[in-house]
Amino acid sequence: MRFLCALLMPLLTASVLLAVENTVVVNIEPSKENPRNSEGSFVTLKSGRILFFYTQFYGGAADESPARIVGLHSDDGGRTWNREPKVVVENKAGANVMSVSLLRLRSGRIALFYLLKNSWIDCRPIVRFSSDEAETWSEPVSMIEAPGYFVLNNDRVIQLKDGRLVASVAFHRSRAADPKNFRSFDIRAIAMWYFSDDEGRTWREANTWWALPARTGSGLQEPGVVELADGRLFSWMRTDQGAQFGCYSTDRGKNWPIPEATSLKSPVSPASIERLPDSSDLLVVFNDHSGAFEFPKGKRTPLVTAISSDGGKTWSRRRLVESDPGGWYCYTAIHFTNDAVLLAYCAGDTKVGGLNRLRIRRLSLDWLKADRP
Repeated sequence: MRFLCALLMPLLTASVLLAVENTVVVNIEPSKENPRNSEGSFVTLKSGRILFFYTQFYGGAADESPARIVGLHSDDGGRTWNREPKVVVENKAGANVMSVSLLRLRSGRIALFYLLKNSWIDCRPIVRFSSDEAETWSEPVSMIEAPGYFVLNNDRVIQLKDGRLVASVAFHRSRAADPKNFRSFDIRAIAMWYFSDDEGRTWREANTWWALPARTGSGLQEPGVVELADGRLFSWMRTDQGAQFGCYSTDRGKNWPIPEATSLKSPVSPASIERLPDSSDLLVVFNDHSGAFEFPKGKRTPLVTAISSDGGKTWSRRRLVESDPGGWYCYTAIHFTNDAVLLAYCAGDTKVGGLNRLRIRRLSLDWLKADRP
C-alpha cells in the first residue's frame, strides 16, 4: 500500500496543480445599473501591471444601448484583480462606445481602439494613444473617413514585425436612411482590411474586399487577422455556413484572395486567434462544432482552445474550457503572461443573458499545450 501511495502521489499532485492553472479569476456580473459587461482587451504596462478595458453598459443590454469603456488592473500576473472599475472613455456617442482593442506599439506608446456608435447607419472605429502608460489619452481620431457602419471587434488590431498596423473590419451597408430603425442595418457584412505605416496616425484601405460567395444571412462578419511566422497574414471571419472562413495575404495585408471555409467548424460566433509566445504555433479560442465535443446545434458553446502548427490549416490539442450546454461563450480577448494565458470572454447562461456576464480565466501554458483529450 505504501508503495502504491508513493507511486500515485506525484500523479495526483501534478493533476491538482494542472487543475489550479485552469482557473476563473473574475466574473463581472450584470446588475441593475450595469445590465451587460462585455468585449474587452488587455495590455501589460512597463511596471508589470496588467490592464483590462471592457464595455460597461447602462440603461440596457442591447448592442445599441448606452455604454462606456472602463478598466480593471492586476499586479500579480492576472491572478487577482481590483473590483472597482475606473472609467476610461465616457460615452459621448449617439449610442455608445464599445469593443476595445489595446496594443503596445513598437514605439512604446499604447494604442486604444474602440467603436464610436452613433446609430444603425453610423458606426466607425476610433484610435487614441497614450505616452504615459495609460494615464492619459490623445484626442480620438476616426480610422475610416467614409460614412457607414464599420465593425472592428474587440482585441483585433495587430502590429507586424515590420511595424505596420493591420485592422480587419466588417462593413454593413445601409438599407434605408433612418438612423434609429434597425431595418436600416444590413446584417450581411463584407470583409475589409485597413493598415497604417505611421503607427496609427493615418490609415489606408486594402485593395480588396470580399462578400461571402453563397446564399447567406450573415456574410463575412467580425473578421480577425494574425501574422504567421513566415510573414504571411491569416484572416478569418464568422459565417452562417457552419465554419469560419479564411484567407491569406502575402503582401502585408494589401491584397487578399477570396475567403474559403476553414477547418474551424463553428456556429455564427467569432473566433479569436493569436501566435503562441516564441513559437510559430497558433492558438485559437472558439465554439468547436467539429464533433470533437457534444454541443447543442447552433449555440455558442462549448468554448474550446486548439493549436495549429501549419498556419491555421489544421488544429490539434483541443482543450475544453467551457462545456455548459446552456452557455454562451464568445468575444474572447487573449493575453499572454510569463507562464499563462488570460482569456476574457462573455460567459452567459440560461440564468444570465448571453452577453451580459464577463469572465476572465487564467490558463497555464502547460495546460494549454498538453496533448490530452
